[in-house]
Amino acid sequence: MKLGAMGSCRLPPAIAAAALAAAALLVLFRASPYGLAYPRAGVQPGPPLVARGPGSPPSFAYWISGTGGEGRRVLRLLRAVYHPRNRYLLHLDAGASRDERTELAAAARDEAAWREFSNVDVVGESYAVDRTGSSVLAAALHGAAMLLRIGADWDWFVTLSSWDYPLVTQDDLFYAFSSVPRHLNFIDHTSNLGWKEHERFEKLIVDASLYMDKNTQPFPATETRQMPEAFKIFTGSPWVILSRNFTEHCVHGWDNLPRRLLMYFANAAYSMESYFQTVICSSSDFRNTTVNGDLRFFVWDDPPGLEPRILDETHLDNMVNSSAAFARRFVEEAPVLKKVDDELLNRSSAQLVPGVWCRNLGEKQGGGDVEACSEWGDINVVRPGRAGERLRRFISEIIHIRGCTVAAAS
Repeated sequence: MKLGAMGSCRLPPAIAAAALAAAALLVLFRASPYGLAYPRAGVQPGPPLVARGPGSPPSFAYWISGTGGEGRRVLRLLRAVYHPRNRYLLHLDAGASRDERTELAAAARDEAAWREFSNVDVVGESYAVDRTGSSVLAAALHGAAMLLRIGADWDWFVTLSSWDYPLVTQDDLFYAFSSVPRHLNFIDHTSNLGWKEHERFEKLIVDASLYMDKNTQPFPATETRQMPEAFKIFTGSPWVILSRNFTEHCVHGWDNLPRRLLMYFANAAYSMESYFQTVICSSSDFRNTTVNGDLRFFVWDDPPGLEPRILDETHLDNMVNSSAAFARRFVEEAPVLKKVDDELLNRSSAQLVPGVWCRNLGEKQGGGDVEACSEWGDINVVRPGRAGERLRRFISEIIHIRGCTVAAAS
């Protein structure tokens, strides 16, 4: 990588080494650095190539975010959604210490598959994030930009947090999405704002996490503003599955709409619930690519609060019958997570999810002569289960109604 000519000026070796180390930390902790050898018994010299294009299974780019004390949860989620076809970018915000981020980067090299397929990365940069403001949106766009730069060979961008968990295997997800046109976007949305019109969009907030080093709650501004005339606001779930083309549009913005809306939502509460919805529904190129659903399972109080309820074992049957791909919120080490692992994902909490790609999942995990999933099968073949069939049927039902419907004025 060229960094530009520096003339004849040279830094002392110690300073140069420190500068390079700091620069590396601020970009990415590579989970699978090239040229670094790891001794393993019986492992083929290189991983198989991922087939792309028509006739091949799709692939996903996962942005998995967390905060201080959530490194183990992020890793458990990573193991539950891992497949060599995908890309993964992990991020701990300013609530985590430098040591926590370093530990996460080291742990993201634990699995032989993560090292060999070079598809797990950890953001080394720390910045403040508050979920109720616009800093969480800035973080998601940062993740999207980095995943595009690391390798734009994926089909959909998926946002997850440490409170999320899959209800289907990646084989199930690949199978369900294999019949979905790859320009479609799964975004829960509505233009019926109700009470949010005044509380979220006429009222202004200042997200202090945009300019403070530590996670800081937003505070209300004294002024209010009128509802916009140049565009109509849509709102919905902050958890989205975006096509690569639309993700590129939001990041690069070949017209000015994504940037204008980003400036507008900088002072809106819970902007992650409105930005992508408003961008896509205001764009003539993308508004007809929307599928009104987020493929998530939530349980809300009545009336609903700001967060869905914590899920437990009493919700398991409803999770299965929901045909959702993911669910939230789960507390760490909740017994229901073990049931999801055992009954839906067919894995232990310390293992990757089995599939055709992994030949030796049953070997001893860690400390043995052979690392689990260190011998590869065909990574371009998927073996779905009943959950994959159920999810595919559900998606086939909801993708027929596309476009953004404007609610009638009350």
